[in-house]
Amino acid sequence: MVKTVWKMKIPLLTLILTTALEETKTESCRDVLQGYLSGQSSCAQGMYQHEALKREFKSFTNVIEQSMAEFKDKVKVEMQIIKDDSNKSIVYTRWGKKACPTHAELILSGFTGGSWYGHSGAAAEPLCLPRDPEWSFYKDGTDGAKAYVYGAEYETHSFSGFKKTLAEHDVPCAVCLVRNRSVVNMFPASKTCRKGWTLEYNGYLMAGHHDQTAGTTYTCVDSNPEALHGGHLNHNGYLLYPVEARCGSLKCPPYTEGRELVCAVCSKI
Repeated sequence: MVKTVWKMKIPLLTLILTTALEETKTESCRDVLQGYLSGQSSCAQGMYQHEALKREFKSFTNVIEQSMAEFKDKVKVEMQIIKDDSNKSIVYTRWGKKACPTHAELILSGFTGGSWYGHSGAAAEPLCLPRDPEWSFYKDGTDGAKAYVYGAEYETHSFSGFKKTLAEHDVPCAVCLVRNRSVVNMFPASKTCRKGWTLEYNGYLMAGHHDQTAGTTYTCVDSNPEALHGGHLNHNGYLLYPVEARCGSLKCPPYTEGRELVCAVCSKI
């Protein structure tokens, strides 16, 4: 804006000085400027130029002051945005692991839970349940109209993508906090993050079996999953199966029939 103002002011100042040279044959431009600077002029034309220059410089000064005030306000707003961004944090669940990545803070390490795979009224979302549950009012025993929560198991009998066999093992989880981030998202069919995003973890996309009654949600399970200690018996519950691509309405290529999908959880400032 200042640059534009200068472009507008310079021709006007040039015109004033040119007029002074034309109308005042006995004075040079230097004389007129010296008269302006000293507050005195040697003729009527000089006084006219003196007042014109004073008005022009006053107008220019007002524009500069207004521009500086707007600039300060803009800087203040931008600094507040930077401050707000630095105070932002994100929380996400790392499924299949007991701990968080090294750059994240562990909020809790727990048990993955959810609805029974064969219940038609099942809740779709899995839960990361704490190892030290708290209680309020309760009545022990499965009585009345209630919803249920069970543990979760890996169902990976026909999948060799993990480094170790975890079929029927119980699934751990970790809730993680990352500071100075504003958003987190799970990207299916990707094991890396888009430009400008930071990888939290990657793994395989998993969900309930396509032929089972309960509705589930697509979940990104860590690529190097762990199991809960002593949780290797087949108790069922909330079951996690690898997700395969099926061609048709899903375009192949780029996708491939029957190929297991990866996933990545990424964050952004």
